[in-house]
Amino acid sequence: MPMKIWKTRPPHSVIIEILKKKGALTDTELFNHLKREFDDLGYKDFNELLLHLEVGSKINTVSLSRGKRHIELV
Repeated sequence: MPMKIWKTRPPHSVIIEILKKKGALTDTELFNHLKREFDDLGYKDFNELLLHLEVGSKINTVSLSRGKRHIELV
């Protein structure tokens, strides 16, 4: 029976690292980068992470078109 291993880095810190390295991204690009490290991450969880980071003044999101956002570090 395979064991689940806890991730050593929380997803919100990985989001910040990705944005530092890649610069501003769209939400789908950022989700795809994050999904490579966290297989079980859903889009709803991703949106909650973005909300917490934006409320904490770590990131800024701008709506580009219907259903698409531009995400950048503050």
